[in-house]
Amino acid sequence: MELINGPKTPSWLQKLQWITNPIGYMDSAAKNYGELFNGTVIGNYDPLLLVSNPQALQQIFTSDTKQFSAPANNLLQLILGNHSIFMLEGDRHRRERKLLMSPFHGDRMRAYGELICDITEQFFSQLTSGKTFYARDTVQDISMGVILNAVFGIDDLKRFHRLKQLMVSLMDSLQSPLTLGLLYFPFLRRDLGVWSPWSNFRRLQQQIDDLIYAEIKERRQQDNSSNTDILTLLMSARDEVGETMTDTELHDELLTLLFAGYETTSNAIIWALYWIHYLPEVREKLIKELDSLGEKPEPMSIFQLPYLSAVCNESLRIYPVALLTVPRAVKQPVNLMGYKLEPGTRLYGCIYLTHQREDLYPEPKKFKPERFLERKFSPYEFMPFGGGVRRCLGEALAMFEMKLVLATILSHYELALAYQRPVKPQRRGVNLTPAGGLKMVMKEKRKTV
Repeated sequence: MELINGPKTPSWLQKLQWITNPIGYMDSAAKNYGELFNGTVIGNYDPLLLVSNPQALQQIFTSDTKQFSAPANNLLQLILGNHSIFMLEGDRHRRERKLLMSPFHGDRMRAYGELICDITEQFFSQLTSGKTFYARDTVQDISMGVILNAVFGIDDLKRFHRLKQLMVSLMDSLQSPLTLGLLYFPFLRRDLGVWSPWSNFRRLQQQIDDLIYAEIKERRQQDNSSNTDILTLLMSARDEVGETMTDTELHDELLTLLFAGYETTSNAIIWALYWIHYLPEVREKLIKELDSLGEKPEPMSIFQLPYLSAVCNESLRIYPVALLTVPRAVKQPVNLMGYKLEPGTRLYGCIYLTHQREDLYPEPKKFKPERFLERKFSPYEFMPFGGGVRRCLGEALAMFEMKLVLATILSHYELALAYQRPVKPQRRGVNLTPAGGLKMVMKEKRKTV
């Protein structure tokens, strides 16, 4: 294979840069090496290619299963288990994806609409006028409420609070570069005492596992086939040969939905809140659009609003919910961007760098929702939820939740940033979140005309 350039620093140092400052690492690598470079930041693969050329991404994603395979995402195995959809390949992946797809479309989505609005109102109505609050905490409460009700069907408040507490603790632990390093450096996974990073990580995992298995066990003993939550649907779903999901498969998929739908969706909403209140003209346009629907609009009417959609898309463009796509592996010799790649070569679509291309998005660091009103971007130019057979299956629910939460907040409340200054991104697990949790002020309940 022809040598593809990339950063010359040792692999372990590149991993540290990736853990502590992924934006700086990618911006620097793209500036020096362009839209295809060798960045050995995950696993022990060399070469490991990061791609941000839309034509190359189209070739990779439309050739899925022929020239490229979509192998398991071993980086997340430590968190999500062996039976998560992220770990499955081939026929097993297709079977599981088919089982998981049905709850995220059509009438099921409409049923979640009022739930999302009600939960948002429930948490924001508890905030005191004139007082500051951290947007991250409140929005995470909302996202957890949506996930537990829509996905798990949990209405046990004690279990709700305990599971939320454990998930927040697990995510907080991944904010530490040392704990996050457990995903990238296996030699760090050593039990050095009860408060060591590895021991703490495993203890939190075990407690979360116990709660999820307890929920599955209770539901197996009940006849709630009329329930509309995703757990009920998954428990009753059967594949082509009539097989249902085992407890372990259910556990791993529920944990995957919790992990993906909680932290990533809440981060997307928090970033949007920042941009909306950092740029007054954006908020004014949104309020005008929302008010045009009148009082108590239908959730699907909110979902279809063009400027709200543009604001959400632009927020996801600048800080996507994932920096990279799920990996692909070359199955047979293939030419990509003038290079001949050999079987076994690993590639990642670099979502962040694709979204930062000057030729697609002039002044890419600036927040300009109008981009998405002026032209339509292909799935290889705008891809906040990945692409190909590994594209995030919860995308529709995530966008639905993002829009309805923002619409409910903006329609009913006057908020402001506590400090009117730029916010820097901070790594939190596999996501980027506003540093400091985004401190805001609840000014007053909004008086609609």
